[in-house]
Formats: sequence, C-alpha cells, structure tokens
Amino acid sequence: MYSEKVMEHFANPRNVGEIPDANAVGQVGNAKCGDIMKMYMKIEDNVIKDVKFKTFGCGAAIATSSMATEMVKGKTVDEALQLTNKAVMEALDGLPKEKIHCSVLAEEAIQSAINDYRRRNGEDVPEDKEYTCEH
Repeated sequence: MYSEKVMEHFANPRNVGEIPDANAVGQVGNAKCGDIMKMYMKIEDNVIKDVKFKTFGCGAAIATSSMATEMVKGKTVDEALQLTNKAVMEALDGLPKEKIHCSVLAEEAIQSAINDYRRRNGEDVPEDKEYTCEH
C-alpha cells in the first residue's frame, strides 16, 4: 500500500519538533478529519535556515510533513512557495488515492508558515484558506 520512502519517513521522520524562536509558523488541518500539521520556520535573508513540524494524523500525514520539510530547507521563500503536493508525492514514490489529501496539507502548511512570515514583515498576504474534509 505504501512505498518504502513513505514508510521510512513515517518510521524515522525528519525535522520533528518546534523552533522556539521561529519567525514563521503555520497550521493547517481540521480536527474533524484527524489531520493537523503545524510548521515552524526560521527564515533569514529570505532563506529557510531551519524548518520543523508537528503533525497529528496518520502515517501518510507524518511522512508528507517530513518530506516537505526536507524539500524546503535551505530554499528561498519564493522557491519554497513553488512546492506542490504532486512534488511531495513524487518524492515519496507515490501515495494511495485516499491519502493524497495529506500531501495537499503539507503544501498548505508550508504556504501558511510563509504567509505568517510575510505578515510579520508587513506584507499584505491573504488569509489562509479553511481546510475542509474532502476525503
């Protein structure tokens, strides 16, 4: 059902935890669905120097959070905003159809944290969209 990469990122997730002095924090998900992702970033000179996550959810939610953090660490804010759920799924060698929403959450958690960073720096950024259970 799950690829070896998904299982590896679930069993040994990268970048788990919080960043106490994070200057970008985003949270997406819905407790009714059972998936909530919170991303913490330390951004300096427009580059994501550190990123960590806390995810409440299934193995696929944890694996996509882990992979997404690996994919944006060291990237510029603009590069990180280009991350798509499809890229996360491809990096994990795919997800079952009923777990695709987990990769969407990972993409949205990254965007939410970057939006928070931009708001903190006086940029006019639209509010994060409300996550709905579509799975």
